[in-house]
Amino acid sequence: MLARVGRDSLARNSVLIMASTVGTSGLGYLYWMVAARELPRPAIGTATALISAATVVSMVANLGLGHMFIQRLPGAPARDWSRIVSAGLLLGCAATAAAALAAVLVLPRAAANFDFLGRPAGALALVATAVALTASMLLDYVFVAHRASQGMLWRNLTLAGGKVLTLAGLTTAGLGSAGAVVLAWTLPSLVVTGYTLRRSLPRLRPGCRLAGAGLGAELPYVRGSLTGHHLVNLAQAGPSALLPVLVTARLGAAANAHFYMAWMTASVLFMVSPAVASAFYAERTSGKSASLPRAALVVLAVIGAPATGLFLAGGWILALFSPAYAAGGAVLLKTLVLAAVPDAITNLAVAHWRSQGALRRCLRLNLLMAAGCLTLTWLWLPSLGIEAAGYAWLAGQGVGALAVAGHALVRRLRPGRVPARPAPLPRQPKAARPLLHPAVRGRPAAQFRTRTRRPAPHSRPRTRSWRAP
Repeated sequence: MLARVGRDSLARNSVLIMASTVGTSGLGYLYWMVAARELPRPAIGTATALISAATVVSMVANLGLGHMFIQRLPGAPARDWSRIVSAGLLLGCAATAAAALAAVLVLPRAAANFDFLGRPAGALALVATAVALTASMLLDYVFVAHRASQGMLWRNLTLAGGKVLTLAGLTTAGLGSAGAVVLAWTLPSLVVTGYTLRRSLPRLRPGCRLAGAGLGAELPYVRGSLTGHHLVNLAQAGPSALLPVLVTARLGAAANAHFYMAWMTASVLFMVSPAVASAFYAERTSGKSASLPRAALVVLAVIGAPATGLFLAGGWILALFSPAYAAGGAVLLKTLVLAAVPDAITNLAVAHWRSQGALRRCLRLNLLMAAGCLTLTWLWLPSLGIEAAGYAWLAGQGVGALAVAGHALVRRLRPGRVPARPAPLPRQPKAARPLLHPAVRGRPAAQFRTRTRRPAPHSRPRTRSWRAP
């Protein structure tokens, strides 16, 4: 079994990405368990609200550069590879910092529960956390692009372990505010990102040198990624990042603490299908044969047992944080577990359509689910409490799964099926036409027509065999 997984690149990279997810989630449980036992719920709610806002900012401002890495990095020479990664990291982090500053100006005025962002410490924490999330996400995509997910595994495990140790040290030192949670979340991410840039990337791609030169040459590719994959990513990941923000805005930070613990517990299931979808898309982009049923089988094999365990023993797991979290989030957790099945269907469908170049179809599906989920959440929260977010998430994913099934049925019944198109590459700048003749003394180069006629017979050189004896 292990030998077969090692030979199958799709299964191997999917397992490595999921192992990274599971290991990070396990250490995340320990992190939030320490936070829940050492800090009051209002502090936890404030910290999770800030981290959720930073996640939204990072998701909006990363420009879709991760999928551009998957398309362009494999097979690129060392010089081009260095320019692509350097430009992507610099542009993504700069856009994230600008978006975070805009959020600092807008969020406190839009919702009173985000007034903590109006203070200098809250503003600096939001900018630093958002930039750290963007850099970490882009570096993960660099490893996925090279189908070297083991590098992402060790990097994320080190990052998650560093968060737990930092939080334990800060709480032992007597820091019991939301700032301790945010600092323990952000500082290890910055340290691990610096080590990855300094040590891990040169081992991944020998000869690379990250520098700030060449940004102008990458702008056309970034523009193509922004108008293509980035819109799909925003519509796909937007609801999951916005739900904690909506709960905070409508119900307050204390209710968001209950919601976030249940959401984080269920996120173990929601990370499996995106991991397989990323590996599936990387396989298709690299020219490897990867079938959709095989990817679905990998998701089903991994998601079955954890989903059953969370549905049956979710309340007991939440009680590990505190009995109050179990009482407030048990129903929400069961609802989110049920939503994992349609969520897996839509994630694999989007990856399949993305590999075919059907980005508009991916965008329409994701917008349908996002609009339904966010609208229902906003309307149901005051009357149903935090369970409203789970019901809305289940409804949005269910509508998306029905749309995928309907599209598959129509395609099967249609007599003339259109062949699949390859995934579109980013827009490339036009190259200058080469001169056919060199320019002389500042004059424009002369354009000469190429001779196509055979030379006349009298122009042939005379030979002895042509002469009369």
